[in-house]
Amino acid sequence: MSLYLEHVKQQFGTTLALNDISLTIRDGEFLAILGPSGCGKTTLLRAIAGFQEPTSGVIRMDDEIYSGENRMVPVEDRDLGMVFQSFALWPHMTVEEHIEFPLRSRHCRNMSEAGKKEAVDRTIEAMGLTPYKNRFPGELSGGQRQRVSMARAIVRKPSILLMDEPLSALDAELKISMRKEIQDLHRRTGATIIYVTHDQSEALAMADRILVMRSGHIEQLAAPEEIYCHPETEFVATFVSKCNLIRGRWNGDSFMAEGCRVTYDGKGIPEVFRRKGIFPVRPEQFRICSEGSGLDATVTNKQYNGREIQYSLLCDGRNMTVYTSSHDRFRLGEQVKLVYVA
Repeated sequence: MSLYLEHVKQQFGTTLALNDISLTIRDGEFLAILGPSGCGKTTLLRAIAGFQEPTSGVIRMDDEIYSGENRMVPVEDRDLGMVFQSFALWPHMTVEEHIEFPLRSRHCRNMSEAGKKEAVDRTIEAMGLTPYKNRFPGELSGGQRQRVSMARAIVRKPSILLMDEPLSALDAELKISMRKEIQDLHRRTGATIIYVTHDQSEALAMADRILVMRSGHIEQLAAPEEIYCHPETEFVATFVSKCNLIRGRWNGDSFMAEGCRVTYDGKGIPEVFRRKGIFPVRPEQFRICSEGSGLDATVTNKQYNGREIQYSLLCDGRNMTVYTSSHDRFRLGEQVKLVYVA
């Protein structure tokens, strides 16, 4: 089943938290909602879940209206599961009891006790929690607690899973392994996942599509590759990973950078960049050279990251970021050229 949002607005006093949001979330897709703090992404998730009623607009699952047109379906009657940032586990309940809990809802009143036990056992095994099913939350690691939270959300097989920054409380290494867990969960269940995050790498790594939000409205909605390689706005270009914005002049599809007579091919660059006289360049699209035709720059910092080195450079009074092979070595203070290679 698909989820439809039609002209959804959410206002708190004089603050417009959601500004005319319209989109279709396709059945079985993984949609990441990405944006900075205060952009409206959690407000949007709460409206979908039914924790708050939109000021105006309609939210519906296929033909069933969840919110709008004088109708507001309670949270417990929506075909949704939710995974919270804080895990939201009760200290007095075991892993097995947490996973059993959703089956007590009205959604499951027609399930037999044997059917419920089978569902719990199957979910515990699928999430790798069998050795821990009699433990309490205080006896689990952060990753184990998050798996309990996910198991509780999927045990009754909801059509949509809502995830509100579920990995933000985990350390960096555990985040990477939990990304795989969530991807495996998505493939295994076939559920639609709506995943809120401010972490660009999470969204790029896992999502089928990314919804980038800013100040309550949609900046861009597209596949991760499209978001990264073809940002439609200056905000998307700079928020999703690093991006160098080169100043200069446009002449048709040709761009000439300030202080450099080299011309860049600008086919496919959106009009918003052309109007502002800028050209977006990702850090890996520049090559640092000791000489040649390119932008004059000075190396100001470098960070060795194993497979690559991240260089910071000063170019015409602006800071630039460039990623190079770990074999390319330049000294701090060295005068270099930045050559566009994409």
